[in-house]
Amino acid sequence: MSTLTKQTLSHLDWLEAEAIHILREVAGQCANPVLLFSGGKDSICLLRLAEKAFRPGRFPFPLMHIDTGHNYTEVTDFRDKRAAELGERLIVRSVEDSMARGTVVLKHPGESRNKHQSVTLLEAIEEFGFDACIGGARRDEEKARAKERIMSFRDEFGQWDPKNQRPELWNLYNARSHKGENIRAFPISNWTELDVWQYIQREALELPSIYFAHTRPVVRKNGLLQPVTDLTPAKPGDTVEDVLVRFRTVGDITCTAPVESDADTVEKILAETATTTITERGATRMDDQTSEASMEQRKKEGYF
Repeated sequence: MSTLTKQTLSHLDWLEAEAIHILREVAGQCANPVLLFSGGKDSICLLRLAEKAFRPGRFPFPLMHIDTGHNYTEVTDFRDKRAAELGERLIVRSVEDSMARGTVVLKHPGESRNKHQSVTLLEAIEEFGFDACIGGARRDEEKARAKERIMSFRDEFGQWDPKNQRPELWNLYNARSHKGENIRAFPISNWTELDVWQYIQREALELPSIYFAHTRPVVRKNGLLQPVTDLTPAKPGDTVEDVLVRFRTVGDITCTAPVESDADTVEKILAETATTTITERGATRMDDQTSEASMEQRKKEGYF
């Protein structure tokens, strides 16, 4: 996109146009791509961008979700409903299937399955022969993601080497790969959380209900709110509180925390997001707190 064109578009229009360009580049350069759709807000934006990129035709790729088996039902129900509304093929592969095959072995029954999604994802890539996975990761979420290219190269083992990535000059992208290699494409990499919510508002996108304020039993631990669920019950000595919360990001129940909030509309969430000083993963993800390099290590092993 030329500098002149960028100057004549609004900020959101430019982000949208660039993301559509990236989606079309993936479709044009890759033989068998797939779009990763979890039912979360970022992948919901990706679906709208794909509609604008390829309608009235069908998407040139299926949708896929790697399910831990411990996802919030509000989100997985929305995932299924949205895919059906679009009439697009949805592939679901579960970490539980990998556990049954013996390719994922938990250290103990209560271990989070989140990091083990890498194994299931790589198995699905091999099963279907995907040469590109389109995801909704953004650079502002976490420092390892800030290192990643828009077209992120993964080797034949599905691994990411941050020191061995392709240059991306202007808006020229190289999504080509050899057989067995894989590209992870991130069309909204340069978007911020605020950009996402502004796009949701502008496009009037429907979201799972847990993104909006609701009362939920939680336990305060290490500066986070741990939801009290069948999977994450309160322990002896814990103080359970009913707190008005919402989720800034959604994922595995065992490692995704809500934040205190009374924002029950997109407009109120936009006002909160504009003033927050903590990234959404920093405020909500228990799995990222094990180490400053935990996300980077997972990505090197094949994570999204």
